[in-house]
Amino acid sequence: MTPDPRARLRELFLQRAVLFGDFTLASGKKSKYYINSKRVLFHAEAITLLGELLYDATKDLPVKAIGGLEVGAIPMAAAALVAYHRAGRPLEGFFVRKQAKGHGSKELVEGQVAAGDTVVVIDDVLTTGGSVVQAIDAVTAVGAKVARVVCICDRLQGAGKALAAYDYRPLFTIRDFGIEPEAS
Repeated sequence: MTPDPRARLRELFLQRAVLFGDFTLASGKKSKYYINSKRVLFHAEAITLLGELLYDATKDLPVKAIGGLEVGAIPMAAAALVAYHRAGRPLEGFFVRKQAKGHGSKELVEGQVAAGDTVVVIDDVLTTGGSVVQAIDAVTAVGAKVARVVCICDRLQGAGKALAAYDYRPLFTIRDFGIEPEAS
């Protein structure tokens, strides 16, 4: 275990994921910076650290599963599953498709999530929270209960307000990367 996994993951995000320029976000908003978490989520050390942090952020809960909207939540869920396994605790993973497949089981939620299950919904970077709300809606539609919402980075542009009804815990905010939030 790394002495300070949060500090080291922050350092890796600063080195690999924080980009400056002109970007259009998933929310449709324009931004002068972008957090490309995939540049970190597919790095061995970073994904291990993230698993530790996701475990620490959720270990107090009696959860059955962890997951969120494809694509960002998939490696995050895998990291959490490894950390839970190492801690001797069972946990299922899932992901929510942006739209149901037209073949096979045609499921929107992939993985072992059923009515009555308590879950944690995760996402990488949140601006308005729209993507994570889509995942929340999908798992609650199958009857699961959302115990907590965790993201890697909150850009501080409305996600907290959109998730006010949930136990919402970002691992970092954009300020942790030395950036002030842009006007909404």
